[in-house]
Amino acid sequence: MDLTTIESDEIGTVAGQPAARATAARKVFIKTYGCQMNVYDSQRMTDALTADGYTATDAIGEADLVLLNTCHIREKAAEKVYSELGRIRDMKAERASAGREMLIGVAGCVAQAEGAEIIRRSPAVDLVIGPQTYHRLPNVLARVRGGEKIVETDYAIEDKFEHLPQPKRAEVIKRGVTAFLTVQEGCDKFCTFCVVPYTRGSEVSRPVAQIVAEAERLAEAGVREVTLLGQNVNAWHGEGEKGQEWGLGRLLFRLSEIPGLARLRYTTSHPRDMGDELIAAHRDLPSLMPYLHLPVQSGSDRILKTMNRRHTAKDYLALLDRIRAVRPDIALSGDFIVGFPGETGADFEATMELVRQVTYASAFSFKYSPRPGTPGADMADQVPETVKDERLQRLQALLLKQQQDFGLSLVGSTIDTLIEKPGRQAGQKVGRSPWLQPVIVDEKAGEIGDIIKVRITKTGYNSLFAELA
Repeated sequence: MDLTTIESDEIGTVAGQPAARATAARKVFIKTYGCQMNVYDSQRMTDALTADGYTATDAIGEADLVLLNTCHIREKAAEKVYSELGRIRDMKAERASAGREMLIGVAGCVAQAEGAEIIRRSPAVDLVIGPQTYHRLPNVLARVRGGEKIVETDYAIEDKFEHLPQPKRAEVIKRGVTAFLTVQEGCDKFCTFCVVPYTRGSEVSRPVAQIVAEAERLAEAGVREVTLLGQNVNAWHGEGEKGQEWGLGRLLFRLSEIPGLARLRYTTSHPRDMGDELIAAHRDLPSLMPYLHLPVQSGSDRILKTMNRRHTAKDYLALLDRIRAVRPDIALSGDFIVGFPGETGADFEATMELVRQVTYASAFSFKYSPRPGTPGADMADQVPETVKDERLQRLQALLLKQQQDFGLSLVGSTIDTLIEKPGRQAGQKVGRSPWLQPVIVDEKAGEIGDIIKVRITKTGYNSLFAELA
């Protein structure tokens, strides 16, 4: 699994929106940390709880159930969770003194990694549930209300996929015209820096029929763009409609046939799993957006070997040449770790040189931080923090310059933009470019869900400004 999407900073989002409330209905507040996979999981937890009589709220103070959906990628992730639990514990005590119940649950990857230790350290927590077992939430909560403390982290991922609740059409519409759809979970790569194989388990792929059915429901509800999710999404190899095994490329061809579904994306990819059929999909499918997140982590072959990436910098660059040959307008995104154990100045310069050769439209870069239980945590030659800081600043300055240059290269061009939501300022709407940048347009340019042609007039820090073409 690659760092990318699975370890962005804390999102702190609430899954779902308040639904029509029945009298005395319980309310749930879900705070989401981390990646797109966790956002998807929070939505599925909301679906399971809605079917159990809960309504979602964005006000933690009125919640009868508070769930923290946690991420374990970043440094000190568990400690941040315990700090948050301390604040919620005090809120729970205030509610109890007023005769009102508040249950506290921890979900996600910290829950999977820490297990019963969470309840030992934070007795106010009522339940701990791993990332593959949230479909069991209604049963777990029934036991909690009966007086038990529950730790539910044993899982069979196939069981999760088999019992995913189906969101109502109205709930899908409220979430917007873009959606995530999990097709694969887990990781078999065992990169030495990464904890995901231990928290999400081995690679498992959903069957085609399940994926297509969910995508069709999303399209029927007005979703125009779907992003397929997986820790190693391009390793997906699910059972096809006639029992044969499909790869991700073939799946994308099938999803492109769904009426109303105008845009397809996928993340996060591994360089070793970019097969010919997937590259052909980038060549042949107009609905597959020309944007690829393909993490490399380092430009040094020595460090890549130590990371157990099982590819070289030359392999990576050759793969990009093949992809760009069939889709010249494709924009690249990546992940980088600086300061991995044993990284020398020369190793870091190899990373800088690779970045210069590729030119990224966007990227995520991080200082290496040891994850307990991973091989990297026990390696000798840990790099001093001051050295990591200096290298990260240099790398991020180069990546930011490349991102800005990419935005400037679009000024004056005409592109398709999917209008997603109202803008922050009156008179504006926000769309999404094929390369994932926010595009600011006049509110009269189109309706939410429309795909319009716009001319880029200028760039902002992370966005584009456009007029109707």
